[in-house]
Amino acid sequence: MEKQPKLLSSQLLLKNRLFEVTLQRATLSWKDTPAAGRRRASGGINGTLKVGSYCVPVSEIIAVRETEVDSRTKDDGRWQKMSQASAGTHPFAFTVSYVDRGSRHRWRCSDVTFHCPDGALCHQWVQTIKEQLLLLTNRPKHLLVYINPFGGKQQGKRIYEQKVAPLFSRASISTDVIVTERANHARDHLRTDADLKKYDGVVCVGGDGMFSEVIHGLISRTQREAGVDENCPEEKLVPCDLRIGIIPAGSTDCICYATVGVNDPITSALHIIVGDSQALDVCSVHHNSTFLRYSVSLLGYGFYGDVLTDSERKRWMGPARYDISGLKTFLTHNYYEGTVSFLPATDILGTPRDKTKCRAGCYVCQDSEWRLSEDKQLCKLDEDVLDQEEDGRWQVIRSKFLAINAASMSCACPRSPKGLSPAAHLADGTADLILVRKCSRLDFLRHLLRHTSKDDQFDLAFVEVHRVRRFRFTPKHCESDSELDLKESGKKLFSHICRDHPACGCATVNSNWNCDGEILQHAAIEVRVHCQLVKLFARGIEELPVFEDPCCPSAI
Repeated sequence: MEKQPKLLSSQLLLKNRLFEVTLQRATLSWKDTPAAGRRRASGGINGTLKVGSYCVPVSEIIAVRETEVDSRTKDDGRWQKMSQASAGTHPFAFTVSYVDRGSRHRWRCSDVTFHCPDGALCHQWVQTIKEQLLLLTNRPKHLLVYINPFGGKQQGKRIYEQKVAPLFSRASISTDVIVTERANHARDHLRTDADLKKYDGVVCVGGDGMFSEVIHGLISRTQREAGVDENCPEEKLVPCDLRIGIIPAGSTDCICYATVGVNDPITSALHIIVGDSQALDVCSVHHNSTFLRYSVSLLGYGFYGDVLTDSERKRWMGPARYDISGLKTFLTHNYYEGTVSFLPATDILGTPRDKTKCRAGCYVCQDSEWRLSEDKQLCKLDEDVLDQEEDGRWQVIRSKFLAINAASMSCACPRSPKGLSPAAHLADGTADLILVRKCSRLDFLRHLLRHTSKDDQFDLAFVEVHRVRRFRFTPKHCESDSELDLKESGKKLFSHICRDHPACGCATVNSNWNCDGEILQHAAIEVRVHCQLVKLFARGIEELPVFEDPCCPSAI
């Protein structure tokens, strides 16, 4: 590997010890000088300093500033006098704020202060580091922020003002903040009113519902400006240019957990500041050539659809409603007849059961990104030929189902660390279609319990999983043309009768689809996965634990 040229190198004072500090294009590092090595001490950067070498990637430096030197330094919570030699020989200082990794994927902003012998050298260090930060063109400078003050525990505004805004300010990021006043306020504003050309990204402070509003607004606006008809299931959607940041402040923050690894506002804010980018697949959902919604995590019919439908009637109970509705739905044990047809993804790396988790720098997603760029170059191929090839690969399954789930990501969350599909990928252009056929309550319970255990949740005779690019579902009562025009009132009545008499042994007419926590009004749907349609301010979940991470500013 070619050695990086040194931009600056000086002997500077840190916590009353002399260090050789070196700035290269990619890293800022400091190590003990031979003189300091003779008076070694133990401890960490924040407090007494460990002996050794330390390294911070320039890409993870948040800011740098000149610091006023006090004759006292705060060390381990106690004020201590600097030595006369230190105060006299190094009276100037600058502070570097950087990303410091904690446990379980948490990031924090830490400071390290270097003392210089003269003001010119101090100024040179500050200016040179700032110049390197300006070269990081992926970093946002102006953001549009939407805050949902009602979601979760109604702490969104407080979380932003106390934890996020100070970090944005330190990183010299300007913001325009809009506190939403109603449902779909952010979606409608993004569709028509926002002047998006002056922003480097959009940040939503809230839960998964708030994120859904933002992607619906951005995607719809992008398609309208590109002349793409969202109501046509065959249309290839145009990717959005603006990246989206998520500050978790909702009752469920599945998207944030799956893309960062933790639901922590400070960690998410730091990912936004350093300008990380994580592509994300988006599913479009249609009914009879009419666009319904976009989905980025879960489409669930049967069990998860029924849980959501019942929990919506119990919103007054708060988060406990999900557990109660889940138990009720499990005991009811409804099944649904219908036909699932799908287009399997046969040309990609990975399978739903290969135990390859999607992590930062995922090779499966990178391969899909390469294929996506290749497809754009070959877009002049005869579309009719491509359609005929797809038609020949569709597979059809008719059965009775307890659940039909399509996971565009693992759908992991703190309560289910593995998620619905542990090997699903964020940006490979596919969804994992999980079909749970009719079985006993005991067997279904075994399947549900495996979401929180180490056992393979798909290794059951009544469960099958397919990695797909598209799929359709048609309920049994819609399969014949004569029944396509059933009135909604009739369907609801029949479904209501069967639900009230589960002992009759028949299947209920239809469930509802749970689309990222929202209920769809139609059971018969067509779904298409759009590869890497949006991009987030996120890195993906980092694989290495903290103590193995070579970029952590710890002793090497």
